[in-house]
Amino acid sequence: MNSRTAASKGPLIVQRRVVKAVLAAAALVVTAGCSSGGGGGAPIGGLSPSSSGGTGTGASSAPRATETAAPAKGSVKVLRTVTENLKSPWGLAPLPEGGLLVSSRDEGTITRVDEKTGKKTELGQVPGVAPAGEGGLLGIALSPAYASDHMIYAYFTTASDNRIVRMLYDEKKPSGEQLGAPDTIFKGIPKGMIHNGGRIAFGPDRMLYAGAGETGDRGQAQDTKALGGKILRMTPDGDPAPGNPFDNSVVYSYGHRNVQGLAWDDKQRLWASEFGQDTWDELNQIKPGDNYGWPVVEGRSDDPKYHNPVAQWHTDQASPSGIAYAEGSIWMAGLRGQRLWRIPLKGTEAAAAQQAFLKGEYGRLRTVVQAGGDKLWLVTSETDGRGSPGKGDDRILELEVK
Repeated sequence: MNSRTAASKGPLIVQRRVVKAVLAAAALVVTAGCSSGGGGGAPIGGLSPSSSGGTGTGASSAPRATETAAPAKGSVKVLRTVTENLKSPWGLAPLPEGGLLVSSRDEGTITRVDEKTGKKTELGQVPGVAPAGEGGLLGIALSPAYASDHMIYAYFTTASDNRIVRMLYDEKKPSGEQLGAPDTIFKGIPKGMIHNGGRIAFGPDRMLYAGAGETGDRGQAQDTKALGGKILRMTPDGDPAPGNPFDNSVVYSYGHRNVQGLAWDDKQRLWASEFGQDTWDELNQIKPGDNYGWPVVEGRSDDPKYHNPVAQWHTDQASPSGIAYAEGSIWMAGLRGQRLWRIPLKGTEAAAAQQAFLKGEYGRLRTVVQAGGDKLWLVTSETDGRGSPGKGDDRILELEVK
């Protein structure tokens, strides 16, 4: 099932093998039961001895007694507009040295934004991107070894599939020429005019997670041998990550419709947002091997085979894309809902009713990313073909949240 391409980079092969061996060893330690620090959360990457099989859990796990609940009420303050006049922005990756990388779904470019001045510098266009419908250049992420390898990972739609590549970023080169040739680490993810998933993120375990949509072909979601309708977990080289719930497979969880948000809380537990069809959008706490129900159920059900969402919304109130964790809550960007949702947590449950902020003020909201402490970066999505006339071009906002 893994259609990863072989690397042929000469001297880099030895280095990759060494890095791969180190990562695999670290992941094996994790999956052997090395728990996260501070308060007894689930082990890194969401793996735990009680949830490593392929059966669902029905309702979410009960919160641990040692975990405190986030306040029932929160707040959002828009501090400033970082930059504007963006075109179909989708993924956002803060750089450790300063600056924000943003991908353009329809133009297939990655641009660096100076978070202090708002100045934009185009790194280059990613070869092979074939934008159509909801497909194009989608999520981006930095290598876990970015400080030494300067690699940017990207998930995008081609003429034949969705795939994940990595590219060397060299800021010393002229604008437009700063991206190296893509090295495909994983290909063969189904593509469609809709439901391409596209969010990628490296977890605390240094493994790469990807949301893969079912492209409108519902049957894929319940087939654990198919890639569509899944959350995938792989090594930085594109191999099935050690400890995955299905043998020799990148499939981590299944029964999803279209996952576009991935984030970890302060106990290193994985959360994901998911588009519903006509009734319920979902926020899920992800357990390896669990079945999240689509297309058999949408939203909560009484069937213990399916892992119930922690929170759900009517589709006109959310249609969620990116999520981030900050100040004890999950923050979820809504596209059709045109609002930012706050879901206060206690362990793996909602501590109180979700709150909506910025309703209609900035139009469709695509991506939200942790900016450190009580700050978030928020990306609007008015230029994706479904925006509201008069809302203008897209922007990045800096928020203060509580």
